Amino acid sequence: MTKTIALFLAHALAVIAVMTTFGVLGLQREDQEAQERFTGVLEENVTLQILDNDTAKETGYLDELLNAFNEEYAQYGIKAVDANMGAYTDLEKLGPAGYGPDVVYQANDVLMRYALNKHIQPLPVEEMDAYSQIPKEAWDAYRMQMGEAEYTFAVPVNVQEPLLYYRKDLLPENWQEEWDDDKNGIPDMVENWADLYAFSAEIKASSNGTKFGYMKSLNDQYFAAGYFLSYGGYIFGKDETGAFDTEDIGLSAGESYKGARIIRQLAAIMDNNCADDTITTSAYELLGNGTYFATMTTPDVYESFVENFASSWSRAHRDWTEEEVDAYVRENLVMTKVPALPVSGDLTDREGETMDMTVMGGINGYAISSYTKAPNAALAFLEFASRKEWIARRCELLGIVPARADVVEEEGGVAEDVFDDLLNGRIYIMPGERAMTQVWASLGSLLRFIAEDGLANGTAYDTDDKLIAAMKKLDEDIYSAIHTLS
Repeated sequence: MTKTIALFLAHALAVIAVMTTFGVLGLQREDQEAQERFTGVLEENVTLQILDNDTAKETGYLDELLNAFNEEYAQYGIKAVDANMGAYTDLEKLGPAGYGPDVVYQANDVLMRYALNKHIQPLPVEEMDAYSQIPKEAWDAYRMQMGEAEYTFAVPVNVQEPLLYYRKDLLPENWQEEWDDDKNGIPDMVENWADLYAFSAEIKASSNGTKFGYMKSLNDQYFAAGYFLSYGGYIFGKDETGAFDTEDIGLSAGESYKGARIIRQLAAIMDNNCADDTITTSAYELLGNGTYFATMTTPDVYESFVENFASSWSRAHRDWTEEEVDAYVRENLVMTKVPALPVSGDLTDREGETMDMTVMGGINGYAISSYTKAPNAALAFLEFASRKEWIARRCELLGIVPARADVVEEEGGVAEDVFDDLLNGRIYIMPGERAMTQVWASLGSLLRFIAEDGLANGTAYDTDDKLIAAMKKLDEDIYSAIHTLS
Protein backbone atom coordinates (compact mmCIF):
# COMPACT_ATOMS: atom_id res chain seq x y z
CA MET A 1 0.00 0.00 0.00
CA THR A 2 2.80 2.40 0.95
CA LYS A 3 4.57 1.55 -2.30
CA THR A 4 1.36 2.20 -4.25
CA ILE A 5 0.90 5.63 -2.62
CA ALA A 6 4.54 6.49 -3.27
CA LEU A 7 4.18 5.52 -6.92
CA PHE A 8 0.96 7.52 -7.15
CA LEU A 9 2.63 10.63 -5.68
CA ALA A 10 5.61 10.24 -7.98
CA HIS A 11 3.28 9.94 -10.95
CA ALA A 12 1.25 12.96 -9.80
CA LEU A 13 4.37 15.08 -9.40
CA ALA A 14 5.49 14.05 -12.87
CA VAL A 15 2.11 15.01 -14.31
CA ILE A 16 2.25 18.39 -12.55
CA ALA A 17 5.74 18.98 -13.91
CA VAL A 18 4.61 18.12 -17.42
CA MET A 19 1.52 20.33 -17.10
CA THR A 20 3.67 23.21 -15.88
CA THR A 21 6.03 22.74 -18.80
CA PHE A 22 3.16 22.70 -21.25
CA GLY A 23 1.64 25.74 -19.56
CA VAL A 24 4.83 27.67 -20.21
CA LEU A 25 5.21 26.36 -23.75
CA GLY A 26 1.53 26.31 -24.68
CA LEU A 27 1.49 29.70 -26.31
CA GLN A 28 4.69 28.91 -28.17
CA ARG A 29 3.32 25.63 -29.57
CA GLU A 30 0.06 27.23 -30.68
CA ASP A 31 1.97 29.91 -32.53
CA GLN A 32 4.21 27.32 -34.15
CA GLU A 33 1.10 25.52 -35.36
CA ALA A 34 -0.37 28.77 -36.65
CA GLN A 35 2.81 29.51 -38.58
CA GLU A 36 2.72 26.01 -40.05
CA ARG A 37 -0.52 26.95 -41.85
CA PHE A 38 1.66 28.79 -44.36
CA THR A 39 2.52 25.89 -46.67
CA GLY A 40 3.25 27.90 -49.80
CA VAL A 41 0.34 26.24 -51.58
CA LEU A 42 -2.26 28.83 -52.56
CA GLU A 43 -5.89 28.17 -51.75
CA GLU A 44 -7.76 28.50 -55.04
CA ASN A 45 -11.17 30.03 -55.82
CA VAL A 46 -11.33 32.06 -52.62
CA THR A 47 -12.36 35.61 -51.78
CA LEU A 48 -10.24 37.63 -49.35
CA GLN A 49 -11.87 40.34 -47.25
CA ILE A 50 -9.39 43.23 -46.91
CA LEU A 51 -9.85 45.80 -44.14
CA ASP A 52 -7.97 49.05 -44.79
CA ASN A 53 -8.48 52.57 -43.48
CA ASP A 54 -10.95 55.14 -44.77
CA THR A 55 -8.28 57.33 -46.37
CA ALA A 56 -7.10 54.42 -48.51
CA LYS A 57 -10.66 54.06 -49.77
CA GLU A 58 -11.35 57.76 -50.28
CA THR A 59 -8.18 58.37 -52.30
CA GLY A 60 -8.85 55.38 -54.55
CA TYR A 61 -5.71 53.61 -53.39
CA LEU A 62 -7.48 50.51 -52.10
CA ASP A 63 -9.38 50.02 -55.37
CA GLU A 64 -6.16 50.32 -57.37
CA LEU A 65 -4.41 47.82 -55.12
CA LEU A 66 -7.25 45.30 -55.17
CA ASN A 67 -7.69 45.49 -58.95
CA ALA A 68 -3.97 44.95 -59.56
CA PHE A 69 -3.80 42.03 -57.13
CA ASN A 70 -6.90 40.41 -58.61
CA GLU A 71 -5.48 40.65 -62.11
CA GLU A 72 -2.24 38.97 -61.07
CA TYR A 73 -3.97 36.16 -59.14
CA ALA A 74 -6.96 35.63 -61.43
CA GLN A 75 -5.44 32.36 -62.69
CA TYR A 76 -5.88 30.92 -59.18
CA GLY A 77 -9.41 32.18 -58.73
CA ILE A 78 -8.24 34.38 -55.85
CA LYS A 79 -10.10 37.65 -55.45
CA ALA A 80 -9.49 40.38 -52.86
CA VAL A 81 -12.35 42.73 -52.01
CA ASP A 82 -12.98 45.63 -49.67
CA ALA A 83 -14.29 44.19 -46.41
CA ASN A 84 -16.73 47.13 -46.22
CA MET A 85 -16.25 47.42 -42.48
CA GLY A 86 -15.30 50.38 -40.34
CA ALA A 87 -11.56 50.99 -40.07
CA TYR A 88 -11.76 50.26 -36.33
CA THR A 89 -13.76 47.04 -36.64
CA ASP A 90 -13.04 44.85 -33.63
CA LEU A 91 -11.53 41.61 -34.90
CA GLU A 92 -11.67 40.17 -31.38
CA LYS A 93 -15.46 40.21 -31.46
CA LEU A 94 -16.21 39.57 -35.13
CA GLY A 95 -13.44 37.12 -35.98
CA PRO A 96 -14.55 34.21 -33.78
CA ALA A 97 -18.10 34.69 -35.07
CA GLY A 98 -16.92 34.32 -38.65
CA TYR A 99 -17.54 37.91 -39.73
CA GLY A 100 -14.07 39.38 -39.52
CA PRO A 101 -11.75 40.26 -42.42
CA ASP A 102 -8.97 38.01 -43.68
CA VAL A 103 -6.41 40.83 -43.79
CA VAL A 104 -6.32 43.78 -41.38
CA TYR A 105 -4.48 47.10 -41.73
CA GLN A 106 -4.03 48.79 -38.36
CA ALA A 107 -1.60 50.45 -35.96
CA ASN A 108 0.86 48.30 -34.02
CA ASP A 109 -0.77 48.90 -30.64
CA VAL A 110 -4.08 47.49 -31.92
CA LEU A 111 -2.55 44.60 -33.84
CA MET A 112 -0.36 43.50 -30.95
CA ARG A 113 -3.37 43.34 -28.65
CA TYR A 114 -4.88 41.03 -31.25
CA ALA A 115 -1.66 39.00 -31.28
CA LEU A 116 -1.65 38.59 -27.52
CA ASN A 117 -5.07 36.96 -27.71
CA LYS A 118 -4.31 34.96 -30.87
CA HIS A 119 -6.64 36.82 -33.21
CA ILE A 120 -3.86 37.31 -35.79
CA GLN A 121 -1.27 34.83 -36.99
CA PRO A 122 2.52 34.85 -36.72
CA LEU A 123 4.03 35.32 -40.16
CA PRO A 124 7.07 33.86 -41.99
CA VAL A 125 8.33 37.37 -42.68
CA GLU A 126 11.99 36.44 -43.25
CA GLU A 127 10.94 34.89 -46.56
CA MET A 128 9.18 38.03 -47.80
CA ASP A 129 10.62 40.34 -50.45
CA ALA A 130 10.11 43.40 -48.22
CA TYR A 131 11.95 41.93 -45.24
CA SER A 132 15.41 43.33 -45.97
CA GLN A 133 14.06 46.78 -46.88
CA ILE A 134 12.23 47.32 -43.60
CA PRO A 135 14.46 48.22 -40.62
CA LYS A 136 14.59 46.23 -37.40
CA GLU A 137 13.07 49.18 -35.51
CA ALA A 138 9.87 48.79 -37.55
CA TRP A 139 9.75 44.99 -37.35
CA ASP A 140 10.26 45.19 -33.57
CA ALA A 141 6.86 46.84 -33.21
CA TYR A 142 5.30 43.54 -34.31
CA ARG A 143 7.53 41.06 -32.51
CA MET A 144 6.54 39.12 -29.42
CA GLN A 145 8.33 36.57 -27.29
CA MET A 146 6.39 33.33 -26.77
CA GLY A 147 8.28 30.95 -24.50
CA GLU A 148 11.79 30.72 -25.94
CA ALA A 149 10.74 31.69 -29.46
CA GLU A 150 10.07 35.08 -31.02
CA TYR A 151 7.30 35.64 -33.56
CA THR A 152 6.38 38.47 -35.92
CA PHE A 153 2.70 39.26 -36.40
CA ALA A 154 2.46 41.91 -39.12
CA VAL A 155 4.24 43.55 -42.04
CA PRO A 156 5.10 47.24 -41.48
CA VAL A 157 3.67 49.58 -44.12
CA ASN A 158 4.19 53.08 -42.78
CA VAL A 159 5.71 54.98 -39.87
CA GLN A 160 3.51 57.31 -37.84
CA GLU A 161 4.75 60.25 -35.82
CA PRO A 162 3.29 63.70 -35.13
CA LEU A 163 4.32 66.34 -37.65
CA LEU A 164 3.80 70.09 -37.80
CA TYR A 165 1.46 71.34 -40.53
CA TYR A 166 1.62 75.04 -41.31
CA ARG A 167 0.52 77.60 -43.89
CA LYS A 168 3.58 79.05 -45.62
CA ASP A 169 1.47 81.82 -47.17
CA LEU A 170 0.57 83.06 -43.66
CA LEU A 171 4.17 83.79 -42.71
CA PRO A 172 4.94 87.50 -42.14
CA GLU A 173 6.33 89.24 -45.21
CA ASN A 174 9.46 90.13 -43.25
CA TRP A 175 10.02 86.70 -41.72
CA GLN A 176 13.46 86.38 -43.31
CA GLU A 177 14.59 89.49 -41.43
CA GLU A 178 12.64 89.07 -38.19
CA TRP A 179 12.10 85.32 -37.84
CA ASP A 180 15.24 83.66 -39.17
CA ASP A 181 17.97 84.35 -36.63
CA ASP A 182 20.34 81.67 -37.91
CA LYS A 183 19.75 82.70 -41.55
CA ASN A 184 19.23 79.12 -42.68
CA GLY A 185 16.18 79.93 -44.79
CA ILE A 186 13.76 78.20 -42.40
CA PRO A 187 11.34 80.29 -40.31
CA ASP A 188 12.27 80.19 -36.61
CA MET A 189 8.66 79.59 -35.58
CA VAL A 190 8.63 76.19 -37.28
CA GLU A 191 12.08 75.23 -35.99
CA ASN A 192 11.55 75.64 -32.25
CA TRP A 193 8.62 75.76 -29.87
CA ALA A 194 9.69 78.94 -28.09
CA ASP A 195 9.52 80.98 -31.30
CA LEU A 196 6.26 79.33 -32.34
CA TYR A 197 4.86 80.27 -28.93
CA ALA A 198 5.98 83.91 -29.34
CA PHE A 199 4.64 84.11 -32.91
CA SER A 200 1.31 82.60 -31.84
CA ALA A 201 0.98 85.10 -28.99
CA GLU A 202 1.48 87.94 -31.49
CA ILE A 203 -1.20 86.61 -33.85
CA LYS A 204 -3.75 86.13 -31.08
CA ALA A 205 -3.12 89.62 -29.66
CA SER A 206 -3.12 91.45 -33.01
CA SER A 207 -6.35 89.75 -34.17
CA ASN A 208 -8.11 90.25 -30.84
CA GLY A 209 -8.47 86.49 -30.49
CA THR A 210 -10.01 85.80 -33.91
CA LYS A 211 -6.91 84.20 -35.42
CA PHE A 212 -4.31 81.91 -33.91
CA GLY A 213 -0.82 80.62 -34.51
CA TYR A 214 -0.37 77.07 -33.23
CA MET A 215 -3.57 75.27 -32.25
CA LYS A 216 -4.07 71.74 -30.97
CA SER A 217 -6.36 69.92 -28.56
CA LEU A 218 -4.03 69.79 -25.56
CA ASN A 219 -5.98 66.95 -23.97
CA ASP A 220 -5.06 64.68 -26.89
CA GLN A 221 -2.98 62.13 -25.02
CA TYR A 222 -1.21 60.68 -28.06
CA PHE A 223 0.20 64.03 -29.18
CA ALA A 224 0.73 65.50 -25.70
CA ALA A 225 2.71 62.46 -24.53
CA GLY A 226 5.75 63.69 -26.43
CA TYR A 227 6.20 66.63 -24.08
CA PHE A 228 6.60 64.22 -21.14
CA LEU A 229 8.69 61.68 -23.05
CA SER A 230 11.12 64.37 -24.19
CA TYR A 231 12.03 65.27 -20.61
CA GLY A 232 12.59 61.73 -19.35
CA GLY A 233 9.12 60.32 -18.81
CA TYR A 234 8.01 56.90 -20.07
CA ILE A 235 4.77 54.92 -20.17
CA PHE A 236 5.82 51.47 -18.93
CA GLY A 237 9.18 50.03 -17.99
CA LYS A 238 10.31 46.68 -19.38
CA ASP A 239 11.19 43.37 -17.75
CA GLU A 240 14.23 41.20 -18.47
CA THR A 241 12.58 39.73 -21.60
CA GLY A 242 11.85 43.16 -23.05
CA ALA A 243 8.12 42.91 -22.37
CA PHE A 244 6.33 45.94 -20.94
CA ASP A 245 5.91 45.94 -17.16
CA THR A 246 2.60 47.62 -16.34
CA GLU A 247 3.60 47.88 -12.68
CA ASP A 248 6.43 50.23 -13.63
CA ILE A 249 4.72 53.47 -14.64
CA GLY A 250 7.03 56.39 -15.30
CA LEU A 251 5.21 59.41 -16.68
CA SER A 252 6.61 61.36 -13.72
CA ALA A 253 10.19 60.19 -14.34
CA GLY A 254 13.08 62.50 -15.11
CA GLU A 255 12.04 66.11 -15.56
CA SER A 256 8.70 65.32 -17.19
CA TYR A 257 7.05 68.10 -15.18
CA LYS A 258 8.65 70.44 -17.73
CA GLY A 259 6.40 68.89 -20.36
CA ALA A 260 3.39 69.65 -18.18
CA ARG A 261 4.60 73.24 -17.85
CA ILE A 262 4.81 73.57 -21.63
CA ILE A 263 1.25 72.32 -22.06
CA ARG A 264 0.07 74.91 -19.54
CA GLN A 265 1.96 77.65 -21.41
CA LEU A 266 0.56 76.59 -24.78
CA ALA A 267 -3.00 76.95 -23.49
CA ALA A 268 -2.43 80.68 -23.05
CA ILE A 269 -1.96 81.24 -26.80
CA MET A 270 -5.10 79.28 -27.70
CA ASP A 271 -8.79 79.51 -26.82
CA ASN A 272 -11.17 77.45 -24.69
CA ASN A 273 -11.39 74.75 -27.36
CA CYS A 274 -7.86 73.56 -26.53
CA ALA A 275 -9.09 71.83 -23.37
CA ASP A 276 -11.38 69.45 -25.27
CA ASP A 277 -11.52 67.65 -28.62
CA THR A 278 -12.91 70.55 -30.65
CA ILE A 279 -9.64 71.51 -32.34
CA THR A 280 -8.94 67.91 -33.34
CA THR A 281 -12.02 67.90 -35.57
CA SER A 282 -12.00 71.55 -36.68
CA ALA A 283 -8.30 71.90 -37.53
CA TYR A 284 -8.76 70.76 -41.14
CA GLU A 285 -11.24 73.52 -41.89
CA LEU A 286 -9.66 76.25 -39.77
CA LEU A 287 -6.12 75.71 -41.02
CA GLY A 288 -7.61 75.67 -44.51
CA ASN A 289 -9.39 79.01 -44.14
CA GLY A 290 -6.46 80.69 -42.40
CA THR A 291 -7.87 80.92 -38.87
CA TYR A 292 -4.98 78.73 -37.70
CA PHE A 293 -1.37 79.08 -38.81
CA ALA A 294 -0.26 75.64 -37.63
CA THR A 295 -1.30 72.40 -35.97
CA MET A 296 0.16 68.99 -35.19
CA THR A 297 -1.04 65.65 -36.46
CA THR A 298 0.11 62.57 -38.40
CA PRO A 299 1.29 62.43 -42.03
CA ASP A 300 -1.49 60.13 -43.23
CA VAL A 301 -4.11 62.92 -43.10
CA TYR A 302 -2.21 65.30 -45.41
CA GLU A 303 -4.79 64.94 -48.19
CA SER A 304 -7.61 65.93 -45.82
CA PHE A 305 -5.83 69.22 -45.15
CA VAL A 306 -5.27 69.70 -48.89
CA GLU A 307 -8.97 69.15 -49.58
CA ASN A 308 -10.12 71.68 -46.97
CA PHE A 309 -7.51 74.28 -47.95
CA ALA A 310 -8.44 73.92 -51.63
CA SER A 311 -12.16 74.22 -50.88
CA SER A 312 -11.66 77.43 -48.92
CA TRP A 313 -9.24 78.92 -51.46
CA SER A 314 -11.42 78.16 -54.47
CA ARG A 315 -14.42 79.86 -52.85
CA ALA A 316 -12.37 83.03 -52.34
CA HIS A 317 -10.73 82.84 -55.80
CA ARG A 318 -13.48 81.80 -58.17
CA ASP A 319 -11.49 82.84 -61.24
CA TRP A 320 -8.76 80.27 -60.46
CA THR A 321 -8.78 76.91 -62.23
CA GLU A 322 -8.83 73.69 -60.22
CA GLU A 323 -5.23 73.02 -61.27
CA GLU A 324 -4.11 76.48 -60.12
CA VAL A 325 -5.79 76.03 -56.75
CA ASP A 326 -4.24 72.60 -56.25
CA ALA A 327 -0.77 73.88 -57.12
CA TYR A 328 -1.12 76.83 -54.73
CA VAL A 329 -2.36 74.64 -51.90
CA ARG A 330 0.39 72.05 -52.23
CA GLU A 331 3.01 74.79 -52.41
CA ASN A 332 1.77 76.53 -49.27
CA LEU A 333 0.65 73.63 -47.05
CA VAL A 334 3.88 72.49 -45.43
CA MET A 335 4.34 69.29 -43.43
CA THR A 336 7.55 69.18 -41.41
CA LYS A 337 9.10 67.79 -38.24
CA VAL A 338 7.79 69.12 -34.95
CA PRO A 339 9.87 72.00 -33.56
CA ALA A 340 12.72 71.61 -31.09
CA LEU A 341 11.96 72.03 -27.39
CA PRO A 342 13.77 74.35 -24.98
CA VAL A 343 15.99 72.32 -22.66
CA SER A 344 14.79 74.61 -19.87
CA GLY A 345 11.18 73.55 -20.44
CA ASP A 346 10.14 77.22 -20.63
CA LEU A 347 8.53 78.50 -23.83
CA THR A 348 9.53 82.08 -23.03
CA ASP A 349 13.18 81.00 -23.28
CA ARG A 350 14.02 81.92 -26.88
CA GLU A 351 17.77 82.18 -26.41
CA GLY A 352 18.52 78.97 -24.51
CA GLU A 353 19.63 75.56 -25.71
CA THR A 354 17.12 73.39 -27.58
CA MET A 355 16.71 69.64 -28.11
CA ASP A 356 14.86 67.40 -30.54
CA MET A 357 11.42 66.36 -29.36
CA THR A 358 10.75 62.69 -28.65
CA VAL A 359 7.26 61.87 -29.89
CA MET A 360 4.72 59.14 -29.39
CA GLY A 361 4.40 57.23 -32.63
CA GLY A 362 3.75 53.87 -34.14
CA ILE A 363 3.97 51.52 -37.09
CA ASN A 364 0.93 50.73 -39.21
CA GLY A 365 0.88 47.45 -41.05
CA TYR A 366 -0.95 44.45 -42.47
CA ALA A 367 -1.79 41.34 -40.44
CA ILE A 368 -3.64 38.11 -41.21
CA SER A 369 -6.64 37.03 -39.18
CA SER A 370 -6.38 33.73 -37.33
CA TYR A 371 -9.87 32.97 -38.61
CA THR A 372 -9.09 33.14 -42.32
CA LYS A 373 -9.71 29.99 -44.31
CA ALA A 374 -7.11 31.04 -46.89
CA PRO A 375 -3.88 31.89 -45.04
CA ASN A 376 -1.60 31.32 -48.03
CA ALA A 377 -3.69 33.50 -50.31
CA ALA A 378 -3.78 36.15 -47.58
CA LEU A 379 0.01 35.96 -47.28
CA ALA A 380 0.25 36.44 -51.05
CA PHE A 381 -1.78 39.63 -50.63
CA LEU A 382 0.62 40.89 -47.94
CA GLU A 383 3.55 40.14 -50.24
CA PHE A 384 1.86 42.03 -53.07
CA ALA A 385 0.75 45.04 -51.01
CA SER A 386 4.20 45.46 -49.45
CA ARG A 387 6.00 45.62 -52.79
CA LYS A 388 8.01 48.75 -53.47
CA GLU A 389 5.65 50.02 -56.18
CA TRP A 390 2.57 49.76 -53.97
CA ILE A 391 4.15 51.31 -50.90
CA ALA A 392 5.34 54.15 -53.16
CA ARG A 393 1.83 54.52 -54.56
CA ARG A 394 0.34 54.59 -51.07
CA CYS A 395 2.87 57.27 -50.19
CA GLU A 396 1.88 59.30 -53.26
CA LEU A 397 -1.87 59.14 -52.68
CA LEU A 398 -2.09 59.16 -48.88
CA GLY A 399 0.99 61.16 -47.89
CA ILE A 400 2.28 58.42 -45.60
CA VAL A 401 5.87 57.93 -44.46
CA PRO A 402 6.81 54.49 -45.83
CA ALA A 403 8.45 51.78 -43.75
CA ARG A 404 10.50 50.58 -46.73
CA ALA A 405 13.96 52.16 -46.85
CA ASP A 406 14.14 52.08 -50.66
CA VAL A 407 10.91 54.09 -50.95
CA VAL A 408 12.08 56.54 -48.28
CA GLU A 409 15.29 57.10 -50.23
CA GLU A 410 13.31 58.03 -53.34
CA GLU A 411 10.84 60.20 -51.44
CA GLY A 412 13.40 62.21 -49.45
CA GLY A 413 12.23 65.28 -47.53
CA VAL A 414 10.07 64.76 -44.47
CA ALA A 415 9.95 60.99 -45.07
CA GLU A 416 13.71 60.83 -44.51
CA ASP A 417 13.38 62.95 -41.36
CA VAL A 418 10.73 60.65 -39.87
CA PHE A 419 12.67 57.54 -40.86
CA ASP A 420 15.74 59.01 -39.18
CA ASP A 421 13.70 59.61 -36.02
CA LEU A 422 12.66 55.95 -36.04
CA LEU A 423 16.22 54.70 -36.46
CA ASN A 424 17.58 57.01 -33.76
CA GLY A 425 15.01 56.37 -31.04
CA ARG A 426 13.14 59.68 -31.25
CA ILE A 427 9.86 57.85 -31.82
CA TYR A 428 8.46 56.15 -28.72
CA ILE A 429 6.46 53.28 -30.20
CA MET A 430 3.07 53.16 -28.53
CA PRO A 431 2.76 50.03 -26.35
CA GLY A 432 0.24 47.43 -27.43
CA GLU A 433 -1.00 46.86 -23.89
CA ARG A 434 -4.64 46.81 -22.86
CA ALA A 435 -3.59 48.88 -19.87
CA MET A 436 -3.10 51.83 -22.23
CA THR A 437 -6.84 52.42 -21.81
CA GLN A 438 -6.26 53.32 -18.16
CA VAL A 439 -3.17 55.37 -19.06
CA TRP A 440 -5.08 57.47 -21.57
CA ALA A 441 -8.05 58.00 -19.24
CA SER A 442 -5.95 59.30 -16.35
CA LEU A 443 -3.59 61.31 -18.56
CA GLY A 444 -6.47 62.87 -20.49
CA SER A 445 -8.05 64.15 -17.29
CA LEU A 446 -4.81 65.74 -16.07
CA LEU A 447 -4.13 67.32 -19.46
CA ARG A 448 -7.57 68.93 -19.44
CA PHE A 449 -7.04 70.32 -15.92
CA ILE A 450 -3.61 71.73 -16.83
CA ALA A 451 -4.94 73.32 -20.03
CA GLU A 452 -7.86 74.90 -18.18
CA ASP A 453 -5.48 76.27 -15.55
CA GLY A 454 -3.31 77.78 -18.28
CA LEU A 455 -6.31 79.34 -20.02
CA ALA A 456 -7.48 80.96 -16.78
CA ASN A 457 -3.96 81.85 -15.62
CA GLY A 458 -4.89 79.92 -12.51
CA THR A 459 -2.86 78.72 -9.55
CA ALA A 460 -3.57 74.98 -9.48
CA TYR A 461 -0.46 74.13 -11.54
CA ASP A 462 1.50 77.38 -11.59
CA THR A 463 4.71 76.11 -9.91
CA ASP A 464 7.15 73.30 -10.61
CA ASP A 465 6.39 71.70 -7.25
CA LYS A 466 2.69 71.55 -8.07
CA LEU A 467 3.40 70.04 -11.47
CA ILE A 468 5.81 67.47 -9.99
CA ALA A 469 3.17 66.46 -7.44
CA ALA A 470 0.55 66.20 -10.18
CA MET A 471 2.77 63.94 -12.29
CA LYS A 472 3.49 61.64 -9.34
CA LYS A 473 -0.21 61.41 -8.57
CA LEU A 474 -0.83 60.61 -12.23
CA ASP A 475 1.44 57.56 -11.99
CA GLU A 476 -0.35 56.47 -8.82
CA ASP A 477 -3.77 56.92 -10.42
CA ILE A 478 -2.76 54.89 -13.46
CA TYR A 479 -1.36 52.10 -11.28
CA SER A 480 -4.56 51.97 -9.23
CA ALA A 481 -6.73 51.95 -12.34
CA ILE A 482 -4.77 49.03 -13.81
CA HIS A 483 -4.07 46.90 -10.75
CA THR A 484 -6.56 47.88 -8.07
CA LEU A 485 -9.77 49.16 -9.63
CA SER A 486 -9.91 46.99 -12.76
